[in-house]
Amino acid sequence: MDDLLLIDDDVELCSMLTEYLGKYGFRVKAVHRGDTGLEAALEKPYAIVLLDVMLPGLDGFEVLKRIRASSAVSVLLLTARGEDVDRIVGLEIGADDYLSKPFNPRELLARVRAILRRTASTQMKQEQNLLRVDGLELNRAARIVNAER
Repeated sequence: MDDLLLIDDDVELCSMLTEYLGKYGFRVKAVHRGDTGLEAALEKPYAIVLLDVMLPGLDGFEVLKRIRASSAVSVLLLTARGEDVDRIVGLEIGADDYLSKPFNPRELLARVRAILRRTASTQMKQEQNLLRVDGLELNRAARIVNAER
């Protein structure tokens, strides 16, 4: 079961998405402000952060910038701001995907699953590049050897 963090000030939408995604095996924590959402995103590892752009406290773009400063968690922006410029800025500052409101919950589910597949594939490739023998770790891709502690 994957943990998702939903940062959106629309309480009704959060409730609906928590219930909907819960049916598909996701645990969703909803936070309704940008500043508290940022704290939640950095205090515990989540599989994905679903992030609105227009938020009280800190806007979603600022939350995304601060998340990217210390975390590689996948971020999917959810917003009513669907102009090309907003999508481009969101992707350029580190979003993994962008979905304009209103959206079909099934499309959100499909995008979440796609992000998780890509993440799992990347992690598997990284693990395949590691070889551990007698206290040594060889990263074949990076050509680095480390002594395990």
